[in-house]
Amino acid sequence: MPSISSIHIYPVKSLKGHQLDNAMVERMGLHDDRRLMVVDPQGMFLTQREHARMALIAPILKGDSLSLIAPGMDELTVPVSKTGRQMAVEIWDDSGVESIDQGNMVAEWLSDFLHMPARLVRIADDYKRMVSAEYAVEHDDHVGFADGFPILVISQASLDDLNSRLEQPIPMNRFRPNLVIGGTTPFAEDGWKRIQTGEVELSFVKPCARCNVPAINQDTAESGKEPNRTLAKYRRINGKVMFGMNIIPISTGRVQVGEAVAILE
Repeated sequence: MPSISSIHIYPVKSLKGHQLDNAMVERMGLHDDRRLMVVDPQGMFLTQREHARMALIAPILKGDSLSLIAPGMDELTVPVSKTGRQMAVEIWDDSGVESIDQGNMVAEWLSDFLHMPARLVRIADDYKRMVSAEYAVEHDDHVGFADGFPILVISQASLDDLNSRLEQPIPMNRFRPNLVIGGTTPFAEDGWKRIQTGEVELSFVKPCARCNVPAINQDTAESGKEPNRTLAKYRRINGKVMFGMNIIPISTGRVQVGEAVAILE
């Protein structure tokens, strides 16, 4: 029977993620997942797509404190501000997203490491960045700073299938999922519409179109042609390479590693 094999959050969009044994599923996604984001001084979001060095920064959240660790840098710990100087930021087609600037100390640290001006923001607690109405389950479905949907699910069998086609296998962190599900056939998730794990129901709304980030080594920030080149040979749909499924929570609650997954639809 399918079960959750690993759980991942990314406290700061496009920086390193880390694994959890369990996590709370909220309307916006997993608790503490991508509530923070790096932007340029004008508020435009920054990602590994153009700035691969972001993969080398490890963010660690402990309560209301954030620590940043990166090669050649002193570790920085700052409080996460939920109130204070507001900054309107832009992410994809969403502009004017209300956020809280996290101050000059962390901005200087990020700017030094990324070799460009950068600031850190947190999405405002009272702001809802809406999911595309085309895919929303409820009228008020919303997301933090994830690209477009609250949760990304990938089956372990899908990665195993991909790795069987590659000269050098790659880890799951290239695809930055939130939930990895074991005990399935490759790409079984493509056909799921609704699942339940514990008390949480999740709706599968859209395949995930992949950019160049899977080609970036998350340990070295080096970029290559794989796995995108191989994926394009057998996972191209309507001109886009698909790997993983975007999810909207139907209900909230706690999920944990090892928990069974029931395919409801």
